[in-house]
Amino acid sequence: MVQTIVFGSSATSVGLADDLQKGIIDRFRSLPIARSAVLGGRIAADTVRLSAVAVVLVVVGYLVGFRFEGGPGMGLLMVIVAVAFGSSMCWIMANIGMGVKDPETAQTAGFVWLFPLTFVSSVFTPVYTMPAWLQPIARNNPVTLVANLLRALSLGTPSAVGWSGMAIPVVAWIIGITVVAAPLAVRRYRKV
Repeated sequence: MVQTIVFGSSATSVGLADDLQKGIIDRFRSLPIARSAVLGGRIAADTVRLSAVAVVLVVVGYLVGFRFEGGPGMGLLMVIVAVAFGSSMCWIMANIGMGVKDPETAQTAGFVWLFPLTFVSSVFTPVYTMPAWLQPIARNNPVTLVANLLRALSLGTPSAVGWSGMAIPVVAWIIGITVVAAPLAVRRYRKV
């Protein structure tokens, strides 16, 4: 789920770059709407899209035999955490989309840093199997932290309940990414 959500956030950069290239954002600026509506609407729409993707993943998982061991409440919390993380990543992608000239470059620029971020995480392999020099990076990677929390929530692991253990760093990453990337995206949007 984490990989799909993180890769899905790249649609924000591609969409914004496409809107800029086609002049759609200039047309929106001529309308009597708040300047924040275009960027905020894009992030909100992409958050809804990521939510739909998460629901599809859960449904397909159920069809092939996956079950939330912690019950539906933990399952819902897992989806909320995944979508919140994806939404924070959309803000980074918004910066990329407004900083390039075309959708192809936006897609490439988005994936250039997403691949290492995802592949140097616990999504595909346990961190302890990685080279010693890579383990501290992988262990503190936000994708690793989110993936571990989602696993714990889906399994109903007691350490994931409440705001202990893995939840605090994940929430810190989500808030930190949003607090840093959102104002940068707003400033960049004002300049385009």
